[in-house]
Amino acid sequence: MLVAAFALVSPLATYLAPRFPASAPTFPSDRMPHDNAKPAAQTFVATREEDVVDDYHGTAVRDPYRWLEEGDSPEVVTWTDRQNELTRSLLDALPGRVALHDRIRALLELGAVSPPQVHTVTAGVRRYFHTRRERGQNQPVLYVREGLYGDDRPLVDPATLGEGGGPPADATTALDWWYPSHDGALLAFGRSDDGSEESTLHVRDVTTGKDLPDRIPDTRHASIAWARDNKRFFYTRYPAAGSVSAGDEKYFCKVFEHVLGEDPSRDRVIFGEGRDKTDSPSVTISPDGRWLAVRVHEGYDKSEVFLLDLSQGAEARAIPVAVDAVALFEPIPMNDRLYLLTNAGAPRFRLVSVDYKNPEGIVGPAAWKEILPESADVLVDVQVIGKELVASYLHEASTRILRFTRDGSPKEPVLLPAMGTATVSGAWDNQELFVGFTSYVHPPSVMLVDLGKPVRLMPWDKAGAGFTPPKVKVSQLHARSKDGTLIPMFVVEKEGASRDGQSPTVLWGYGGFNLSYTPTFSASALTLVERGGVWVMASLRGGGELGEEWHRAGMLANKQNVFDDFVACAEALIEAKITSTGKLAAMGGSNGGLLVAAALTQRPDLFRAGLSLVPLTDMLRYQRFRVARFWIPEFGSSDDPEQFAWLYAYSPYHRVVDGTRYPAMLFTAGESDSRVDPMHARKMVARLQRAQGDNAAERPILLRIEKKAGHGQGKPISLLVDELTDELGFVFAQLGVVG
Repeated sequence: MLVAAFALVSPLATYLAPRFPASAPTFPSDRMPHDNAKPAAQTFVATREEDVVDDYHGTAVRDPYRWLEEGDSPEVVTWTDRQNELTRSLLDALPGRVALHDRIRALLELGAVSPPQVHTVTAGVRRYFHTRRERGQNQPVLYVREGLYGDDRPLVDPATLGEGGGPPADATTALDWWYPSHDGALLAFGRSDDGSEESTLHVRDVTTGKDLPDRIPDTRHASIAWARDNKRFFYTRYPAAGSVSAGDEKYFCKVFEHVLGEDPSRDRVIFGEGRDKTDSPSVTISPDGRWLAVRVHEGYDKSEVFLLDLSQGAEARAIPVAVDAVALFEPIPMNDRLYLLTNAGAPRFRLVSVDYKNPEGIVGPAAWKEILPESADVLVDVQVIGKELVASYLHEASTRILRFTRDGSPKEPVLLPAMGTATVSGAWDNQELFVGFTSYVHPPSVMLVDLGKPVRLMPWDKAGAGFTPPKVKVSQLHARSKDGTLIPMFVVEKEGASRDGQSPTVLWGYGGFNLSYTPTFSASALTLVERGGVWVMASLRGGGELGEEWHRAGMLANKQNVFDDFVACAEALIEAKITSTGKLAAMGGSNGGLLVAAALTQRPDLFRAGLSLVPLTDMLRYQRFRVARFWIPEFGSSDDPEQFAWLYAYSPYHRVVDGTRYPAMLFTAGESDSRVDPMHARKMVARLQRAQGDNAAERPILLRIEKKAGHGQGKPISLLVDELTDELGFVFAQLGVVG
């Protein structure tokens, strides 16, 4: 998204032995007794260095911990185990751990619900497919409901998704994705283990709950479009191991056609031959089954769209609709026209339509008709429901839902309960609009709107029955970044909280890949706020909260803007007397983990602690591991001299300076992560531990690697509770959070 110049290992390779106290950790929050707390033993993690130097376009770059990239080597396994033991010895001894664990579990067990997918079985009879996770369930269960207010019947329960139909070995077996057939009689779904997202496709009979013999491997992140006859589907699949060069199994995704009951190895490729290895197609189909739209993801600022007229059978060929433009396109094929949600000529997105009548002449803007023009808010989603277009917009990172006729005339909007996040669903052939809603204090709920009547939100499903939210104030604050750009933040705190600079505060950020982060129910945020802390979520450049220009301002050569934005937010919180440097922690995951590692190596004086979760840290070699070649359009590659200069300037692993007093930091990773290799966390911890030296007693650098977990998707509640307890316990101890 280099060919290493290895030198011989020096016989004088140094060994790192960070000094941790033999007694209980000297974290500042030791006011509460810990249940059965035991002193942390003195621990020395020896991390040898190698004399490895790479030549990047004339610049010599040391990489002393290159050997930690080999995750399967016995030496690395032993080193990781010892780091985990060190982490456990400190975190398990923290005061108040049992109470924290219980509160996090209680909040997570409030559950979650999703808006349904609606499929008409026969005239007037519909099936509603939706997920719900209830108390005691590790994973969400897919339910089917016969009729709008019928009883829910479990259709796919991950607890019974073990191979051969038996229960899984543990709670990490997950339902990755699911697609009902047009008539709701069959369901294609993917299962995977250990958070790997390495899905195998299955097909289930919705009436009997039994699986058909069809089973298709290598369907990671599969996209499915069922044919109108419900006897075949079009789907995306990656190459089988051994069919391509080693390592390329993660790439060369293509679109296939599968007929139920036939051998998947003989499925026909209908799109993808000759494409670039990192192109990632997805498929959608018109309700009448004639038009198959293929969207090709070519980077986080570019996609293409092709159409196939399936009435031509095997002779159908891909007709270009939107190609060769550096812009994003999302196709919505209907029976009479193709809608395109795009930022071509509209950084905050617009909706256009294409007439099918002249397939050969539909490529390019000259053939498009504007339906919803660009507005001040960012158009993020459009659903065709009944006779209407239901559009979701972001207004300063909070959802607004507007309604329009099929030709774009405005109708009565849908007013949401509060500032928060909403998603919508419904069917093209009825007037039921479902709205999924959540906010910092609202557990997920699903509401129903009858589009044939005046707008009224009616309850349909809800998580957290009986939950009484704490009295919380949610406001927005703006920081001025280094170049003068205003950066919005959501600030979540107790009502009436005093702003005296003493509130323990967690600043969370992401800033990348055109992803928008909006207010959602968060066990971490509420647990902090309940204890008198402040949770802050920053809408940094690189994300999609303010449109494509906002995204471009934080990618490639502009990536440093993201770190400057984050630093500016921290400084604004201090200036507003919400917090102070000794009470401020940074938190982020994945690209946000990179953000935290970069910000804290650039401004270690500004933060007391950092949580860098499943991060990227070695930006000179990241593209060599897992699926990271997909991210080159977002970050760049050190193989290019100009891009090397950008990456080397901020790559956290290379920016660590010996003798610097860094904040206390906890890095996490998952051994089954199919996206970010755990080597990033390993190498960064080794480098920071060496640099921290004697400061480690007060400000430890810790590593937490989960053996049976991935990037975060499919993680069971049992693991998530333990993970959040460790993360929050660590940062609470550093910030002096009490209670």
